[in-house]
Amino acid sequence: MVTHISHSPEETLALGEAWGRAASAGLVIGLTGDLGAGKTQLAKGIARGLGITGRVHSPTFTLVNEYAGGRLPMFHVDLYRLQTAEEVASAGLEEYFQPTGVSVIEWAERFFPLKETKSGGRGFPAYFRRVQIETINETERRIMYEDFGA
Repeated sequence: MVTHISHSPEETLALGEAWGRAASAGLVIGLTGDLGAGKTQLAKGIARGLGITGRVHSPTFTLVNEYAGGRLPMFHVDLYRLQTAEEVASAGLEEYFQPTGVSVIEWAERFFPLKETKSGGRGFPAYFRRVQIETINETERRIMYEDFGA
């Protein structure tokens, strides 16, 4: 697992931007962390790295925001309002776990258990980056990530 310490929201944005520039179709990035940890900030950076110029915001009430206009589409999913894998499945969100572009999923632990790491598990994406964000203090974040699959 790789650990990155971000010292500011701008550094978190820059990390996400680097991930977006390097992303290929089919990538699913599962974000976990407390409220205010920086999940949406990282998603904004990923969108920027993909060349998406529209405003990116958390889709807490709509569940999914789709962004086009970049070199790949980005699907921004927020599972905060869903409590179980069954609720996620019944909401019809599983199509975003094998995307044609890049999916960024906030509160990913609601569907992808943190201990489940093998590709090919229940609905597990072919290429998955599991990201855990921990708040160190008001501006610093510990961003730990691990890649699975292709």
